[in-house]
Amino acid sequence: MQIDPVTYVQSAATQRATRSNAEETAVRFSDVLQQAVNEESSEEATRTVRSLPPGVTYEDGLLWQHLGKVDTSMELGQASFQPENTRYTSFEELITAAGERYGVPVSLIKSVIQIESAFNPNAVSSAGAKGLMQLMDGTARGLGVSDSFDPVQNIDGGTRYLSNLLQRFGGEIAVALAAYNAGPTRVASLGITTDEELMASLHVLPAETQAYVQKVMDARRSYTI
Repeated sequence: MQIDPVTYVQSAATQRATRSNAEETAVRFSDVLQQAVNEESSEEATRTVRSLPPGVTYEDGLLWQHLGKVDTSMELGQASFQPENTRYTSFEELITAAGERYGVPVSLIKSVIQIESAFNPNAVSSAGAKGLMQLMDGTARGLGVSDSFDPVQNIDGGTRYLSNLLQRFGGEIAVALAAYNAGPTRVASLGITTDEELMASLHVLPAETQAYVQKVMDARRSYTI
């Protein structure tokens, strides 16, 4: 088959023009697609930043808005964790303040807390007693404690209750502890007025109360050394 030279030249020129147009179109499409991807990424980053709470930057990450903030001004390895709620900086301070306020020995408050909850502010007994000094809901309401899991309220209320028991039973610590555990009405019904009388009649009280009084007294000795 013979091909006309003029026709061949025109055909080749048309093919080159077609390829050039197709390549130019592909380049333009690739540029538009990349621009769209960049814009979407930028918008997503903006949405993420805007979703963070005030004062938290994108580099802080989402996790730290729940855990507190790290002091990045310190050298690496020396950053200090700062929890958002620092109201309860020390049980020691709360116990000392309550002891001074209600005239109860700090060693006695600590020993009661140790045996009652092992210093766990979220402790709940099988009977429903709550917090550090294990306040029952009725007792807590009578003491004006609205949240037994709040260490400030719990320690203040529990110490005030212990102070009332000490006053009621003439400052006899063992008797007051028995009343704290078994209830003041039950202890008062025995006609006991001194620690010596309590120890002599301890067997008539519940086994839990017998063990409780002894544990608290033993723990107190460790706090007074």
